[in-house]
Amino acid sequence: MSDWNWDIENKDYLNNSVNRCKEQGVVLPKFSELKDPHNISKKIQSELKKVDLQEVHPLNLFRINWRNDPQTSDIGDINFLEIPREITGVKARIVGLVGKFFPTGAHKVGATYGCLAPYLVTGRFNPEYHKAVWPSTGNYCRGGTFNSALLSVHPVAILPEEMSKERFEWLENLGAEIYATPGCESNVKEIYDKCHELEAESDEYLIFNQFDQFGNSVWHYEITGYTIDNLFNQIKEKNNRLSGYISATGSAGTIAAGDYLRTIYPHVKVLATEALQCPTLLMNGYGGHRIEGIGDKHVPWIHNVKNTDAVAAIDDEDTLRVLRLFNEEAGKEVLIKNGVNKEAVEKLSYLGISGICNLLASIKLAKYYEMNEDDIIVTIFTDSVELYHSRLEEMNENWGSYDNTQALIDWNAVIKKQTIDYFKELNYYDKKRIHNLKYFTWIEQQGKDVEELDAQWYDDNYWEERFLVVTEWDKLIESFNKQVGIQVETV
Repeated sequence: MSDWNWDIENKDYLNNSVNRCKEQGVVLPKFSELKDPHNISKKIQSELKKVDLQEVHPLNLFRINWRNDPQTSDIGDINFLEIPREITGVKARIVGLVGKFFPTGAHKVGATYGCLAPYLVTGRFNPEYHKAVWPSTGNYCRGGTFNSALLSVHPVAILPEEMSKERFEWLENLGAEIYATPGCESNVKEIYDKCHELEAESDEYLIFNQFDQFGNSVWHYEITGYTIDNLFNQIKEKNNRLSGYISATGSAGTIAAGDYLRTIYPHVKVLATEALQCPTLLMNGYGGHRIEGIGDKHVPWIHNVKNTDAVAAIDDEDTLRVLRLFNEEAGKEVLIKNGVNKEAVEKLSYLGISGICNLLASIKLAKYYEMNEDDIIVTIFTDSVELYHSRLEEMNENWGSYDNTQALIDWNAVIKKQTIDYFKELNYYDKKRIHNLKYFTWIEQQGKDVEELDAQWYDDNYWEERFLVVTEWDKLIESFNKQVGIQVETV
């Protein structure tokens, strides 16, 4: 099946999806509504005020955006956090979109909607038969389980066994069929192997693979990219420029926002970050690491490597040390006593482990390019500390209790003294080397077409065709909702 040819595939499946949405009271939001939630009907916005942000409720599909106000339950301003220069030690401004205020508490629910919605509206998924399989290193399978629950569809979550216990508990509470695969975040092949095993067992299992489905990257291109552009224009001061965009590679969905930004800001530096313990892009490397949620040891099919300017590898121990600094009372106390605004310190809990990785990579970028006060770097704070309290407990048990001295050491040694080591600016052939790594995963192991692999590199229209499909998807969603027959003005 082509990811850019979206004709109706099976009318019976389509009718079943229409009926299921009618039964469950589900109206599908258009991508344009998630892109700018103020386009959502006033009636739905009003009804949303009665629904908890984390409730498994059909209207929360309209909250798969970056503008949820957790205090009022309204569609509000963009959720972002600027990290004070007193913390970072660099002149450039570092700003992160905050994923904490999505349903499920992480932005990955957006990628799952980007993959699922096109399948529903084109008859590629049968809710009366299929089990929805969400291969993941953590948050993607949570988002997929959330969406499956709304449709009363059987969810299947596949994730590495070493992920935090909070993730497994959340999935169990929603009734997911869970498969814990061997290893940690970097063991993605084991996830693929489990997918193949399930597919061989029964065609009931339909795989929504975030690593090769363009719905993932399209959602971020259209919605995250647009939101960053709006945020920059909201916060910029005289002479400010959007100089950098940072994303962990992971499934390569989030980094696609850089493709959108490139169309508006041609000189923006798009930086891919990964774990030093598994430096796939940096050194064709392998290994295991503890930066939860950024699976690696391969290059995702949907990663437009030509649009990546640099790669930075972050030591996973550094991210854990900063997690303690930002969340233990001794750490917060040290930051406040040394001049950091108390309100800003209290919001540092908005950063989970991968968000901290993105922050440290932003500091590397600022130092490498010698950025100054006119430069704004935007990154993603994918989830929050709420998914990692067990990790804090483990560190206190294994490393000893946290005190002011250790907090000062971590702040200075990890953040302020972050260097430009393990940072590589990519030339044309560096990018081609990374792109060629796709061959071993996707052609040899996963059976994709080598001609398409070449098209990703040589065909100038390849990526544009995939990113711009969203207009067609919105038309299909609008038609689908009319068949469901729930009047969005009176939901």
